[in-house]
Amino acid sequence: MTERRDDPWADTIVLPTPEGVELELTLAGLGSRVAAGIIDLLIQAFGYLALTVVVFAALDDPPGVVVAGYTVASFLILFGYNILFETVGSGRSPGKRLIGLRVIRSEGLSVGFVASAVRNLVRIVDFLPAFYTVGTIFILFNGRHQRLGDLAAGTLVVRERSGDRKAAPGVTTTTGPATQGWDVSGITTEDLTTVRRFLDRRETLTSEARDKLALRLAEKLRPRVAGAPPDLRSEAFLEALAAAKSARI
Repeated sequence: MTERRDDPWADTIVLPTPEGVELELTLAGLGSRVAAGIIDLLIQAFGYLALTVVVFAALDDPPGVVVAGYTVASFLILFGYNILFETVGSGRSPGKRLIGLRVIRSEGLSVGFVASAVRNLVRIVDFLPAFYTVGTIFILFNGRHQRLGDLAAGTLVVRERSGDRKAAPGVTTTTGPATQGWDVSGITTEDLTTVRRFLDRRETLTSEARDKLALRLAEKLRPRVAGAPPDLRSEAFLEALAAAKSARI
């Protein structure tokens, strides 16, 4: 997958997708990333405070046990915090969620455990010699606003639109009365393959990428389907279209 940049220093990036649709994403700048980082650091600081209280309460235990426990807990707070939230939170730590940012893979897919672990472990180098000097330099002078950890992991930090995708109620993947009146003769087998490919991999996409791809595919195919309700959500339309066309092949 090859990206396109009309302006290498612009705040947007355009990625082609297997569905043949170009996906435009807005890159997160230094300011928003710093704001999200401060929020996360404050949460981590409370974690360290709680850990300190526990350590003082456990001073009667063997010193080796206390030191080992403190070391493991410190590592989990420092690195496990971001890895956990980025992996289970679709690339969003609490700070990023509040600021409206998300970590994704450079091809537009959701970040996984390995990529998150790499970008956060390399954070040690980004921090050098102090206060994220290395990371700041890379973000400022890298065309995709990536710090060293992002480059190592193949990740990007992007802005999310307000009003993320919400599940469409009542969506079904089986053909029923709602699609019996649809004329899908204008949909080719290649179109059906494209729609199925999107539906199969949509859970691996970020919410913004998923919304945009569904919208653009629906805009392309809806005019060729007579009888389809014009107000049907894009993803619901694609699900119903795939079911209707599959049933009539």
